[in-house]
Amino acid sequence: MDTQITNPGGQKSAGEAIYQQACEVITGGVSRNTVFRRPHPFYAASASGCYVTDIDGFRRLDFANNMASLIHGHAHPAIVSAVIEQLHRGTAYTMATEAEVAFARLLCDRVPGFEKVRFVNSGTEAVMTMIKASRAYTGRPKIAKAEGAYHGTYDFAEISQTSTPEQWGTIHKPNSVPLAHGTPQGVLDDVIVFPFNDVEKTLAILDEQAGQIACVIIDPVPHRVGLVPGTSEFVEALYDWTRKNGALLVFDEVVTLRVHYGGAQEKYSVRPDMTALGKIIGGGFPVGALAGRTEVMRVLDPREQKILFPHSGTFSANPITTTAGRVAMELFDKDAVDQINALTAKAIRQIIEAISIADVPVSLTGAGSMFRFHLKPIPPKTYRETYQPKEEVALIRELLDYLYLKENIMMINTCACMFSTAITQKEVDILTQAMLNGFRFIKPKLEKLTQEINQ
Repeated sequence: MDTQITNPGGQKSAGEAIYQQACEVITGGVSRNTVFRRPHPFYAASASGCYVTDIDGFRRLDFANNMASLIHGHAHPAIVSAVIEQLHRGTAYTMATEAEVAFARLLCDRVPGFEKVRFVNSGTEAVMTMIKASRAYTGRPKIAKAEGAYHGTYDFAEISQTSTPEQWGTIHKPNSVPLAHGTPQGVLDDVIVFPFNDVEKTLAILDEQAGQIACVIIDPVPHRVGLVPGTSEFVEALYDWTRKNGALLVFDEVVTLRVHYGGAQEKYSVRPDMTALGKIIGGGFPVGALAGRTEVMRVLDPREQKILFPHSGTFSANPITTTAGRVAMELFDKDAVDQINALTAKAIRQIIEAISIADVPVSLTGAGSMFRFHLKPIPPKTYRETYQPKEEVALIRELLDYLYLKENIMMINTCACMFSTAITQKEVDILTQAMLNGFRFIKPKLEKLTQEINQ
């Protein structure tokens, strides 16, 4: 739904004017495709708590929180104060800082499986570092990942994140499908793809190349797969398989650390060898981290006689990020986790009631403080069930545009909500009413789409 935004005098909006300038100097006018929209992106002017105001003066309730990275919403006073104090002392040095030590201690004390930590600058970099560390530790070239799972933009990690029915092959042996044009065949050959939460099929696939696999990487609640938690049976089976076959089990908790106080891994009886972190641990600043067993993390250690994985980064562990991240995670204590999860559960109950009132074939999936809408009557359990044909994608986009432009609600472009601690029951009620209105708005087209799919 392309909507031309103009002021009462008929002139172009401020956002459109800036976008025209942006297109002259930035490819496509944006530096990340997630904020692109037609006829132009919206530009933020300010934000506080759970509200964002754009340069045209529209104030919106934020359930996207910069792609799940702002666990306390925008401009939390304690984080702002700590960062300003650090700014006066400097932003980055060719020296180590006490700030990184304090933050690393907090993370290691928080999650039992975190014995050692290394900081990087993004979730993508954290996953990349984790994969390379796995290769360095095992001496093996291949990785195994779930079909449809998003692990950032590292070429090996992004394989099969957008597989389609025309490409994905049999469920007993899913194809390794490239995302970016020009992906080398060697990358495809070194990525083994398995169906998430299917123990029997996954183990059979892994067994075929057991001696070549450095690590099995999973997101314990993979957003793109459907935001469905990994079952205990599945995670334990992968753990046992990696012990038996000399591989590592590694988690991508860039998004899911928010699910429980100790991350999504808190609810499993086994611990991954390494975990990639990002988003909420940055306190609103660019961040990534790798945490894991001392023995495995030793491949990065400069004190070793032979460093198996030399690693550095100009802005890794910079004191602004590590200060903001430490304060954010201190604030996100056990009580805060319990409160945000309870409020999210209440929001889900209210929205399910709205779905019933609107009488639409919509379902929800999620965990902790995040949930996702599906234009399907039954919640999907696999990537192939979650997959959306282009007609469904278009209708979701229409719903999101309606919510954004008519209800002043911001959500993630998969039709997902990521709560922040700034959200209260007041905002939950606003969201519930907005969703009811949105369901009614798309109902005729959704019913038609459902009929076409069922024919």
